[in-house]
Amino acid sequence: MTSTVDVMRWTIDGTIGRALWIGGGQWAGKTTVAGLLTDRFGLIHYHYDFHDSRGHEDRRLASRVRRGDCAPGDIEPDGEAAWIGRSPAEMADQALRGFPERFEWVLDDLRGIVTPHTVIADGWGLRPELVARVTDPRRMVVLVPTDEWRRHQARTLPRARRVGQRVSDPERANRTRIERDRLIAADVVLKAEAEGVRIIEVDGVLPADEIAGLVADYFAPFLP
Repeated sequence: MTSTVDVMRWTIDGTIGRALWIGGGQWAGKTTVAGLLTDRFGLIHYHYDFHDSRGHEDRRLASRVRRGDCAPGDIEPDGEAAWIGRSPAEMADQALRGFPERFEWVLDDLRGIVTPHTVIADGWGLRPELVARVTDPRRMVVLVPTDEWRRHQARTLPRARRVGQRVSDPERANRTRIERDRLIAADVVLKAEAEGVRIIEVDGVLPADEIAGLVADYFAPFLP
């Protein structure tokens, strides 16, 4: 029988190898489902969006300076250039190109979690092609909203109705973001299919607890 001390012994990628992953498109309920599974099975919840927008911000800015993308005194993002000056395809491409670097920071975070409990990580930056490099693809699912459900969420969720920066044309910026998110979601489906990662389409018909049940059934071999 394995002792608690043995289970909790730190190894460089031990937590990563035992983690479960929920990726996919924006507004598909990834965090809600991960939270439900956390409560149901006593997991440790790693919330990618929180770490990416807060804990990783200084690393992202330092990386931009090192690459020469901006000067040390000019590191604040330009909302007008980001949301008004570029097409959705350009924005999607930029996000996709940035995910691999950001994923390395996620792995650093997970290496620092020492626990006998399974970690469940959720977030749009947890890409199938990246997760498949560090663990069994069966430990991941992607949740992808239908186009209709994405538009519904954009209309009804307060945090989905606006971008996070001040811009001259908020409605145009939001349309750009919705189309960017559609392109990124389409790409994650292709990557999930290529890696053999389970895809669950979210259309708003099933409540979150039933979607969590589908995910739990798929993850059953790895859950406590």
